[in-house]
Amino acid sequence: MTAPLKAIDGNADLPALMTDLAAQARAAARVLALAPPEQKNRALEAIERAIRANAAKILAANAEDVAEVRAGGATSAFIDRLTLAQGRIDSMADGVATVRGIPDPVGTVTGSWQRPNGMTIERVRVPLGVIGVIFESRPNVAADAGVLCLKSGNAVILRGGSDSFRSCRAIHDCLVQGLREAGLPEAAITLVPTRDRAAVGLMLSGLNGGIDVIVPRGGKSLVARVEAEARVPVFAHLEGINHVYVDASAKLDMAKSIVLNAKMRRTGVCGAAETLLVDRAGAATNLKPLVEMLIESGCEVRGDDAVQKVDARVKPATDEDWDTEYLDAVIAARVVDGVDAAIAHIQSHGSRHTDAIVAEDAKAAEKFLSEVDSAIVLHNASTQFADGGEFGFGAEIGIATGKFHARGPVGAEQLTSFKYRVHGTGQTRP
Repeated sequence: MTAPLKAIDGNADLPALMTDLAAQARAAARVLALAPPEQKNRALEAIERAIRANAAKILAANAEDVAEVRAGGATSAFIDRLTLAQGRIDSMADGVATVRGIPDPVGTVTGSWQRPNGMTIERVRVPLGVIGVIFESRPNVAADAGVLCLKSGNAVILRGGSDSFRSCRAIHDCLVQGLREAGLPEAAITLVPTRDRAAVGLMLSGLNGGIDVIVPRGGKSLVARVEAEARVPVFAHLEGINHVYVDASAKLDMAKSIVLNAKMRRTGVCGAAETLLVDRAGAATNLKPLVEMLIESGCEVRGDDAVQKVDARVKPATDEDWDTEYLDAVIAARVVDGVDAAIAHIQSHGSRHTDAIVAEDAKAAEKFLSEVDSAIVLHNASTQFADGGEFGFGAEIGIATGKFHARGPVGAEQLTSFKYRVHGTGQTRP
């Protein structure tokens, strides 16, 4: 395992240390950009082995983190995001294996054409360079981000949340062990060795050109700060205000299964549903069973007048509820007049993250998929599939809801840009 990272909390020379980390990452990025796929895959294979072999150490470190935040009065949703168990460690390692198995995006020719003057032009994928990932409570992000950046030929600087500091260090040890075994520079995956919040501001400054892209993974306040202060491009989503619309044509059993999973599988993930929309034309048969199912599963329902009438346990929804990402066992629910009204509601209140329709009517489904302007739209499937692993990316570095460069789950391919290679035979421009 690696030598312990130097703890520098309270060190007045933090700016110098962060600048040095960025310089080392930049040097490592140049090596990774030219590393053959086989060498990167050897590192990924070693990382997977290290995570599995050191599961006990990772869990012990995580238990200390969880005990600390529990003592501090953290919410159950926050603790769920922070907590690692053997199953989550196994999933982390499985994700590394999947990333190893996907095609290497670097050097892929995405287009080629010949000009009338005989020159051949190719568009080729290249790494972005140095990526800064700032995340909060989920320690598995350290592994996901580290291996995706490695696969795509990028160096990465990880700044985990103070609440997951021990867990991230234990995971980072495994990442560095894999790099070392493959003969790649250890600075290719760097973990900021301090809980000092000033490190975030320094990363947002770009560290004198040392960072090319910032990816925030965390709550609304973190992402808002990053988008407001970053001096480099950002891949991010501010909120996951996700909807499930149940059309009148939906099969009730399917609708119940999808809605329950979308809301309650894991309430603290960004793909969790936060609003249920039910078609008025099917409300007589669909609304009451859906509401009762949610409440009996431990979910608080806040509804409009129509929803309140079907169950006395429903609390009145306020205007704020339609714009809230709960990340908890709470859902807002309302009755709408068909697919057009559902789309209008999502356009007004959604966050362009992930939205789903449950319907047997093919025209309604096609309209929803075509007109809902979200990064991910689903037909007859749970919003909890908003995850890079479920898209076959192995993992994701985040979900991007913007429209420039990357959108949706950001995997290895999305962590590349491109350049043009032009092949001539002596052509000059007249």
